[in-house]
Amino acid sequence: MKNLMLILMMFLLGTSYAQETDIGVHDPVMIKEGDTYYLFCTGWGISVWSSKDMKSWKKEESIFGRKPPEWTQEVVPGFAGHMWAPDVSYYDGQYYLYYSVSAFAKNTSAIGLVTNKTLDPSSPDFGWVDQGKVVQSVPFRDFWNAIDPNLIVDEDGYPWLNFGSFWGGIKMVKLVPDRDKIAEPEEWLTLAKRNRSDTLLDNNPGDGAIEAPFIFKKDSMYYLFVSWDYCCRGENSTYKVVVGRSSDVKGPYLDKEGNRMDLGGGSLVIEGDKNWAGIGHNSAYTFDGKDYLVVHAYDVTDGGHSKLKILNMNWDENGWPLVDKTEINPR
Repeated sequence: MKNLMLILMMFLLGTSYAQETDIGVHDPVMIKEGDTYYLFCTGWGISVWSSKDMKSWKKEESIFGRKPPEWTQEVVPGFAGHMWAPDVSYYDGQYYLYYSVSAFAKNTSAIGLVTNKTLDPSSPDFGWVDQGKVVQSVPFRDFWNAIDPNLIVDEDGYPWLNFGSFWGGIKMVKLVPDRDKIAEPEEWLTLAKRNRSDTLLDNNPGDGAIEAPFIFKKDSMYYLFVSWDYCCRGENSTYKVVVGRSSDVKGPYLDKEGNRMDLGGGSLVIEGDKNWAGIGHNSAYTFDGKDYLVVHAYDVTDGGHSKLKILNMNWDENGWPLVDKTEINPR
């Protein structure tokens, strides 16, 4: 009986070790395959988690491990494999995951694409295939930063990639139907930006702190979420989520007051407080008929570590998103 109890205890300990409820993540995105939710986020080789209920999470193997694709060295010399801010979607029998490679605080950056037939590691069809570089930014050539990708498909079925961080703000470019390269002739748009000091050099990220776009389609409207201000400073992070909307994926996106986001507008959705700082870099989804806002937040009471928060997203009488901050701050 003692041996049986010991085995049972070891099993339970092993299970609790594999399943975590308050996981440390940055820049989370999600998708559901079958009855399993998969979470992808910034990390070495892109961090991956899985869950049956969006509460208990199991750590999976990263996509690339410590061996980033060879092309990344051409874009960011010396790149070690810490990949940022992925975006995941499903199309024509494959999962498409865009990811960022960059040198911090520089627009020496690119967005890559990796695909898979399934997200289930136990399936014989499982296997990530890198498709290479999709978009690249180069200092002094481009006044934008090719990180923080998000794919949106318009009402005619054409794919668009929106992205951006600081510099000239949030950009969007049309992709080919296969979603792996920019369509010709190139069609570029500026969706959102903030004021930037005129005296700064073009290779300086500047003080127009905006990044992490995510477009969510609700009924006939496209909602553009972005993060304002600063991440990555632990308990001193000042990230906040703002939103605007448009009936056209190409914009212009207007906030609640009618201000254009490409002229500095944006309506607040959620921001940090004394317990959770820098709430931001959101994504948004509909699962089983319910809408969710997925963010990371820095836990002030735990050394400023960034943690996953999944919030119910409701809508006011005028069609604007609402989240209940008590869900993120139960203390």
